[in-house]
Amino acid sequence: MNPMLVAVICGAIGLGIAGFMARYVLKQDQGSDRIREISAAIKEGALAFLGREYRFLAIFVAVVAVVLGIVPLLGWWVALVFVLGAIASAMAGFIGMNIAIRANSRTAAAVQKSLNDGLRVSFRSGAVMGMCVVGIGIIGLSVLYFTFGSTPDLLLKVIPAFGFGASSVAIFARIGGGIFTKAADTGADIVGKVEKGIPEDDPRNAAVIADFVGDNVGDVAGMGADLFESYVDSIIATMVLGTIAVFTTKLMPDITTAWLLPMMVAAGGIIASIIGIFAVRVSGKAAKMGALLNALRRGTVLASVLTAVFAFLAVYFLEVNIGAFWAILAGLIAGVLIGESTNYFTSYSHKPTLQIANAAQTGPGTLLTRGFANGLMSTLPPIILVAVAMLIAHHFAGMYGIAIAGVGMLATLGIQDATDAFGPVADNAGGIVEMSDLPPEVRERTDALDSLGNTTAATGKGFAIGAAGLTALALLLAYTQAVGIKFAEISLLDPRVIAGILLGVMIPAIFCAMTLNAVGKTSFAIVNEVRRQFREIKGLMEGKAKPEYGKCVDICTRDALKQMIGPGILTIVAPIVIGLILGPVALGGFLIGAVACGFILAVTFANAGGSWDNAKKWIETGAFGGKGSDAHKAAVVGDTVGDPMKDTSGPSLNIMIKLMSIVALVLAPVLAGFGGLI
Repeated sequence: MNPMLVAVICGAIGLGIAGFMARYVLKQDQGSDRIREISAAIKEGALAFLGREYRFLAIFVAVVAVVLGIVPLLGWWVALVFVLGAIASAMAGFIGMNIAIRANSRTAAAVQKSLNDGLRVSFRSGAVMGMCVVGIGIIGLSVLYFTFGSTPDLLLKVIPAFGFGASSVAIFARIGGGIFTKAADTGADIVGKVEKGIPEDDPRNAAVIADFVGDNVGDVAGMGADLFESYVDSIIATMVLGTIAVFTTKLMPDITTAWLLPMMVAAGGIIASIIGIFAVRVSGKAAKMGALLNALRRGTVLASVLTAVFAFLAVYFLEVNIGAFWAILAGLIAGVLIGESTNYFTSYSHKPTLQIANAAQTGPGTLLTRGFANGLMSTLPPIILVAVAMLIAHHFAGMYGIAIAGVGMLATLGIQDATDAFGPVADNAGGIVEMSDLPPEVRERTDALDSLGNTTAATGKGFAIGAAGLTALALLLAYTQAVGIKFAEISLLDPRVIAGILLGVMIPAIFCAMTLNAVGKTSFAIVNEVRRQFREIKGLMEGKAKPEYGKCVDICTRDALKQMIGPGILTIVAPIVIGLILGPVALGGFLIGAVACGFILAVTFANAGGSWDNAKKWIETGAFGGKGSDAHKAAVVGDTVGDPMKDTSGPSLNIMIKLMSIVALVLAPVLAGFGGLI
């Protein structure tokens, strides 16, 4: 059988499992009328936001497609594949969110029976996202192979456009969703927890529905698009570098094999992830956090081990040099270890976050200082792990090895995404339980699920950042080869390269400033709106009147869509301007600077924000006076600072560094032999 058909079949199986999981979730009880009412409001807001966001993206994609179509040396095939990549990315995010907004009420109903029932519903809803991302990704790339594979030069020209389309949708989805969710969350916390002293997710708070909506549009739809483009970009970079593996290292018998190997590794990862997902279960009596976390870890570790086995079989049957397997294994192990290091620096089960919580006793200043220092320190393991994985992969398989290591790291994305995506569902369920006035023991169960989701989300962010770094490096190498740059030509003695590096280092900082400012501006509007409602709606604080939830949703939607445009356009335009003005060699230096700086900032922001969040949650368990204490108020301040860092700017940087590299790769035919305008 044609190995590419095997990849298609595995992708179809993944989509079939997604359908099975979705059917299971939708068959569950939706709960009381009050639960259904709240869930319906969340669903309405999420779909309204995504509809408006996708209408903007449709216009953007159409304009870019026309430009690609008329640019000499690119043409309409490139434009068409760009559109297909954008549609695939949007579809992956939309399907995942569509299940999440239906799973929240069902999780709230299930958790009334037991913690295990709640985990089962929420995790299976997350599995829908994971399986859709990998299934759609591998089938989309297979279609391109069957369409253009007979003309290798055309395939190598058009396939980066698929990643360009996916990344373009992802950058706007991640930024827009991130601004929405963190502005609503910050506004709700500042007025509710700090100023009014009311519980989280209190129905009197006008921003709570917007907060729930944001969990879905940011942490589900945005995350799905983010991981989808990482997945396909890693495979695309490996395919482009396949020619190098054949003609320089003799790693492969032919170019076709170099293209087939990443697809087979990804296909094996899908099957391994499915087995891992079904391995995530606990006994009926197990209701402790440790048992639930161990169940999730058992599934991810099993998937990683099976992926390694399937990767070895792919290398063996395709008659590839064994060095490729060691490169894959290096990426796979690095991904697992990066996730564990993130857990260490962000979980309140470990010393770093406990020390941050301890610092809250002396106020927000010391807490913020300790948290940011923790974020900076947390860069040490992932940077070293990515560097070691890159060196090992290059030693055994050259530049192709670096790219295939990225594929190995992302091969288990199906289950990694599932463990990440269930968190927002559990968070929504907890809020619904709070607003429905269910017994305290039910809220305790949803809090346990939410805490578990925070742990897996932090691990997932670390995994995504590590994968982004390795994928961006592979795309950078693919660009240099596609444009015909030799290693010796990117010299630190060349002023253009130095200028490119400095400009590349600058862009992630500017990008973070723009996204943080966007959250700050929108949060300002939300805080004032919630204050106005408490001030003007008579009986609201006493619980005798209802807040106007829709106004906060409208503010977040309007401002998020308006302010996501600037950072997204900057990411796409910057490499084009550098390449045209300073030339392809300077653009290579620019990408080096952007990847290095973006990687550092992404890890710092994600882990500082995650540790502030979990320090707050540790205090809420009763430490240092518990909820309402001065330490808790300081921790809430830390959480409001960290939220946009870990859920807006940090994750968006993942996409930014890959998108700039994929833009450069798409433009390689135009830039080859071009010296720049100055």
